[in-house]
Amino acid sequence: MLGSPPSMEGPPRKIESLEVNEADDGLVVYDSSRDQVHHLNPSAAVIFDLCDGVRDADEIAAALAAVYGLAAPPVADTRAGLDELAARGLIHAG
Repeated sequence: MLGSPPSMEGPPRKIESLEVNEADDGLVVYDSSRDQVHHLNPSAAVIFDLCDGVRDADEIAAALAAVYGLAAPPVADTRAGLDELAARGLIHAG
């Protein structure tokens, strides 16, 4: 983990200034304000894509369950993924 992530007080949404490109193994996200490149694996990429400022963490977990055909939503893993994305400065709460 990259430190303490900000508190998720509302539905998470992507930072608008990011440059996002698809890769064979997920996404490559460039943050020009920090001159940082982030490589997101397929699961992190799905979580990131679902951060639209409308869906909350539970709804994102339910969408992940549908994408991967899981019996139950991966709530803890989704929250951990959201925390990591927030710690990297890629998303913020609505």
